Amino acid sequence: MPDQSAKPNPLNIRPVLTSANWRGLWTLYTKEVHRYFKIFGQTLLAPIITTLLFLTVFAVAFGGGRTINGLPYVEFLAPGLLMMTILQNAFANTSTSLIQQKLNENIVDTLMPPLSALELTVGFVMSGATRGLMVAIGVGASLAFIVPVHIHSVAAIVFFAVGAALMMGAMGMMTGIWAEKFDQVSTVTNFIILPLSFLSGTFFPITRFPDILQSVSHFNPFFYLIDGLRFGFTGQSTGSVEIGVAFVIVINAVLLAICYAMFKTGYKIKD
Repeated sequence: MPDQSAKPNPLNIRPVLTSANWRGLWTLYTKEVHRYFKIFGQTLLAPIITTLLFLTVFAVAFGGGRTINGLPYVEFLAPGLLMMTILQNAFANTSTSLIQQKLNENIVDTLMPPLSALELTVGFVMSGATRGLMVAIGVGASLAFIVPVHIHSVAAIVFFAVGAALMMGAMGMMTGIWAEKFDQVSTVTNFIILPLSFLSGTFFPITRFPDILQSVSHFNPFFYLIDGLRFGFTGQSTGSVEIGVAFVIVINAVLLAICYAMFKTGYKIKD
């Protein structure tokens, strides 16, 4: 008698010849990218204008020929603003996408296709990272007309920019899955993301903090992201770039693992 278990399962609609649903993953990614392209003015243009306003205000208020560690203030400030743009936009993309789907009760449209937890994680995180990096490219191109741009290390710029985008894409995903209303997403943004980014050397070096706050800042991952990106442009850093690289790798691995576990277990999305 033939082995009945050898018959193909008609309900198994995942691809047979590959170990990953590449087409489904690409479709999810492009859907998320198209989602924020449809509101280009809000998601891409507005952050560029906001960053230029930050640069203008702080340059006028604290510039005036002032230097920090031998750098003109605007050259010190620009990498910090660029990194802050990446952090905020990568986080906003994944968090708002998931909370909107949950509140509109169409999250099932994302969960029903034959996509694994890993594929869902990669699709959402990569789409958020793409938005953060696209806005950063726009901001960088705009800043280049105002601030002299010097590139010390392309590898450092790429590593810390991509690492930051992935980190905040994952953090935004975790927030979007956990949150039950937009107020909770705003709470994370206002009480965690903004304080960590503002108090991590964006506008001034952390050496101006009291000693205890300087020590605390060395446990702030945003400090290493900003410091590393600033090193890539200027060749100067307040902390250790090598420690920053290790921080980014470890934290990203942990956050992606948590995101995977959330989708795998259906935490707050399959109830």
